[in-house]
Amino acid sequence: MGQALRELVDDVLDLERIERDIFRGRSPRESLLRVFGGQVAGQAMVAAGRTVDDDRDVHSLHGYFLRPGDPFAPIVYEVDRTRDGRSFTTRRVTAVQHGETIFTMSASFQRPEEGVEHQAPMPETPAPDGFPRRDMPPVPRDEPARTTTGRALTWPLDVRYVDHSPWDDTEDRDPRNRVWVRADGELPDPGSSGGRLLHVCVLTYASDLTLLEAAVFPHVVGGATSGEVSLASLDHAVWFHRPFRADEWLLYVQESPSAGGGRGLAAGRFYTRDGVLVASVVQEGLIRKRRP
Repeated sequence: MGQALRELVDDVLDLERIERDIFRGRSPRESLLRVFGGQVAGQAMVAAGRTVDDDRDVHSLHGYFLRPGDPFAPIVYEVDRTRDGRSFTTRRVTAVQHGETIFTMSASFQRPEEGVEHQAPMPETPAPDGFPRRDMPPVPRDEPARTTTGRALTWPLDVRYVDHSPWDDTEDRDPRNRVWVRADGELPDPGSSGGRLLHVCVLTYASDLTLLEAAVFPHVVGGATSGEVSLASLDHAVWFHRPFRADEWLLYVQESPSAGGGRGLAAGRFYTRDGVLVASVVQEGLIRKRRP
């Protein structure tokens, strides 16, 4: 397990319980100067999951990013036990920092049951081994002071771009992309409820890392790292369809159907290497061109 992943698992996603339904989390030592949205969503999911019975697994989350987070201060997560039904459990989580709400999330959990089955097929894609690993630099690349350490970040994920990368200098790119992604090391077994929740939280973290790039590719050479645009997540939704391991390769198929009004919409699907659709994601984000 890489150092960044170990810190994510052992510290960032291992929240401190300070009351029955109140938890406290922190940011990693190396962070962007604005808390990464996938971190807040992942921590909120940990808080929600720790108030739910072991016989239920998360099947969806819907979150709104309201204010930038401060990586130098803890974040308090308050859980509202909205409903405990016979089949479904609903939780609402509010993330608070410096006395203000920075993120809200609703999460739904379901007791496993049988149902009808179908899925969209995975597009034919070369194996991840044929693509180089790309460490994720701060945004933009030429301003390292945008991180807490002044250095480029080492992310807890192994990311392999298939179609485009944020560092491409080519123009006229399609608003779609495929990315292989997995945790940078082996995670605990997902056999237990807590283990399954950890894999869900790591995928939630990963789902926010590259998705909005699809909305930028047709318009900006060099994508999010060019310094021409600033990106920020506005809202984020994930639906979990089938079991998976976040430490095994997942293909993240991403496309942006629309951008305008200073915002961009992007949708993504996660597949296992053998073509099983395990999660779907939709996100809208703020996309603003920087002033000279």
